[in-house]
Amino acid sequence: MIKKIKLLLRPKQKHLIIKLFYNFMIIVPVKEGENIDRALKKYKRKFEKTGVVRELRERQKFTKPSVKNREARLKAIYIQQLRDQEESS
Repeated sequence: MIKKIKLLLRPKQKHLIIKLFYNFMIIVPVKEGENIDRALKKYKRKFEKTGVVRELRERQKFTKPSVKNREARLKAIYIQQLRDQEESS
């Protein structure tokens, strides 16, 4: 779990650096006179792309490999059906 977040922003700094206590940090470039809310919004988007929260939710419970394979197969079938519908339309 994320225990602590450091928000480092100095007056003349051009980057918003947010350190997470995992083995990575996210750097968001901040333009001159840009609002801090906008920089935090960029940070949230970047953080979501890293997939940390998704991984934490996956690790909360054990899923058997056969169940994972079944879900992947069903997802592949669903996507293929969507593509077939697109081609036929």
